[in-house]
Amino acid sequence: MTTTHTYDVTVAWTGNLGTGTDGYRSYARDHEVRADGPPPLPGSSDPAFRGDPARWNPEQLLVASLSQCHMLWYLHLCAAGGVVVTAYEDRAHGVLAMDGSGGGGRPSALSPVRRFAGQPPGGRANGPVVQGGTAAPRRSATSPGTVNDA
Repeated sequence: MTTTHTYDVTVAWTGNLGTGTDGYRSYARDHEVRADGPPPLPGSSDPAFRGDPARWNPEQLLVASLSQCHMLWYLHLCAAGGVVVTAYEDRAHGVLAMDGSGGGGRPSALSPVRRFAGQPPGGRANGPVVQGGTAAPRRSATSPGTVNDA
């Protein structure tokens, strides 16, 4: 049986400085990402593309989304397998490479560090483990359209 989940967001441009997009430098890249429930998320482009560094840019959100999905799936698998995780932090990294014809995403790296209750679970948690119940970082490369479980 297939269960379908749907997700609706609204992205609203808020960067009209009075003359719209009549020139590359005449408008701000500011926008809001909205969905029913959570507060609006302030967005902009990367500062390299005239964006506001105080706002989230799409590239950061893409890397965050990969990291969040990986973490939530990992926590689910651990809970279902009887592995007690007490902390999880990932310092994910993404790259946007630009050439003369535009840009494209390069593989992103996820580097989760996990802490477990009691004795480290070893192979059941799929990753190297050090003493003290903390799993060492393990890098997992992901490409657009692909998710690799670390």
